[in-house]
Amino acid sequence: MKKIYKRAVAATGHEAVSGAAEIILRAGGNAFDAVVAAGFAGAVAEQTLTSLGGGGFLLARTAESQEIFFDFFVDTPGLGLEESQAEPHFFPVGIDFGGSVQEFNIGLGSVAVPGTLKGLIHVHDRLGRMDLAEVLEPAVELARGHELNAFQAGFIHMLHPIMTMTETGRRLYEPDGYSLVEGDTLVFPEFVDFLHQLMEDKGESFYRGDIARIIDREMREGGGLLTSEDLASFQVIERTPLRARYRAYTLLTGPPPSLGGSLIALSLSLLEKMEPLDQWGSPEHLLRTLGMMQEVERLRDKGISNPEALADFVAGNTIQSSVDSIRMFSRGTTHVSIADSEGNIASMTCSNGEGSGYFVPGTGIMLNNMMGEDDLHPDGFHSSPQGERIGSMMSPSALILDNEVKLVFGSGGSKRIRPALTQVLTQLVDFKRDLTDAVHAPRLHWDGEVLQLEPGFDERAVAALADRVPINIWDDINVYFGGVHSVIPGVAGTGDPRRGGSVAMVEV
Repeated sequence: MKKIYKRAVAATGHEAVSGAAEIILRAGGNAFDAVVAAGFAGAVAEQTLTSLGGGGFLLARTAESQEIFFDFFVDTPGLGLEESQAEPHFFPVGIDFGGSVQEFNIGLGSVAVPGTLKGLIHVHDRLGRMDLAEVLEPAVELARGHELNAFQAGFIHMLHPIMTMTETGRRLYEPDGYSLVEGDTLVFPEFVDFLHQLMEDKGESFYRGDIARIIDREMREGGGLLTSEDLASFQVIERTPLRARYRAYTLLTGPPPSLGGSLIALSLSLLEKMEPLDQWGSPEHLLRTLGMMQEVERLRDKGISNPEALADFVAGNTIQSSVDSIRMFSRGTTHVSIADSEGNIASMTCSNGEGSGYFVPGTGIMLNNMMGEDDLHPDGFHSSPQGERIGSMMSPSALILDNEVKLVFGSGGSKRIRPALTQVLTQLVDFKRDLTDAVHAPRLHWDGEVLQLEPGFDERAVAALADRVPINIWDDINVYFGGVHSVIPGVAGTGDPRRGGSVAMVEV
C-alpha cells in the first residue's frame, strides 16, 4: 500500500495502550490492526474504563475513502426470560469525582449484552491484515503483569466498591489484603488464558459456547437478566456515519441510535448561524458556550435529537429563535485515535460504564453496568424491550476538509462527551488554536443546574458567568470533563491529561 504520510500516530488513554498500537504499526499492521490491538490492551491496562464485557463504536475511514461506523454497543438483555424471572440484582453506589458525586447502579441486573469483544474481532476480520495472534500479543504481555500507573490506581480507589464486589475482584485488586496502589504489579492470569483461547475460537465460546452457558447459569442464579440467547443473538452493525457540515469542514460522527453525534451536529448548526468570535475564553465566548449548551438541552427535551428532526429544524425558521436566545444570553469510558501512514484512520470509543462488579468465571472479564446508567435510560431502568440496541453519548469522530482527514478524535465522559468534543473542535476551527492547546484548555459543562468549570478561565469571563447561573469551579482539570485523545494524520497527536493521555508515533 502506498505511503502518503511519513509517520503513523496513535493517541490513547494509557502509555501501554499507545505502546500496543505502536508495536503493531511497526510490524506492518494498518490502523485497524493497531486499533484492535489497542482495544484489547486497554481492556487490561485501562480496566476501570473499558472491558471486553462492555460496548463501543468505531469510526473507520480507509485510504480509499470508504467510511464505516461499526456499532458494537450493548443490547437490552432478557431474551428467553419469563417475566417472573426478571427480578434484577440491582443496587446504587455513589462515586466521588472530587468535585461532583454521581450515583451509579451495579450488580448482575445492571449488565447489558456485551459487544466490545465481538466488535473488535469483527473489525479485525473486516479491515485488518495481520494474524489475530500477533494483534493480541501486546495484550497478553500486559495481562501477564504490568505496573499500575497513578491514573489507573486512582480509578481503582475511586471505584473500589465496584472493583471488589466479588471474590474475583478482591483477588485481582486486593491480592494481599490491601488495595493496589501506584507502582504495584497488576496481573490477570485468567485473561491470558482467555486471549490464547480467543486466538483459536474468535469469541465463539463467549457468545455461543461454554462461557455463554456459564454466564447464563450464574445470571439466572444471581438475579441477572443476561441470557445465552442474548449472547448468541448479538450482532455488530455496520452503519453509515452521520455527516455534519461546520464552516468549510465535514464532521464524521456517530449516527443513531447513538445520541451524541446528532447532538454535536445540533450544537454546530447553532454555532454556524452565529458570527465567529475573535478571542477564545472571553466573557462573550463563555456566555455563548453556556447558552448553546442550555439551548441544546432544551431542544433535546423537545425531541430534536435525531437526523430527521435536526434536518427539519435547521431548514425551518425556528432555528433563528434558538440562535437569538443564545445571543441574548451572551463514566468509565476511553478513546483511541489512530492514523496510519497509508491514509487509514480509526476512531474508537469503548466503555464498561463503571462496571457491574460481576466477573465472567475463568476469563478475568468484568461485565458492564449499562442497564444502571440513568442517562442511557430516560424512560426508566429496565423499560426497553429485550434485544434492543441501547443509545449512547459516545461519538468517535473525524474532521474532513477537501476529502482529507484533518483530525481524528473522540472522548470518554458520559454526558460530558458532547461538550468536550464541541469545545475542542471549535477551538481548532474558529480560533485556529494548536491541537495541544485546544485539548489541554479548561472546559465547562452545564449539568442542568450548575455550570461546572475547570480552573484557568479569565476572571472577567468567570464573573460574567456567575452573574447568570450558579457555578462550581474545580480545583484542577479532571476526568469528569472527558478525555479527548486526538490525532492529526501524518503530523502529531495529543493525549488528554484528564484521562492518562499518551501518544505514540512511528516514522516510516
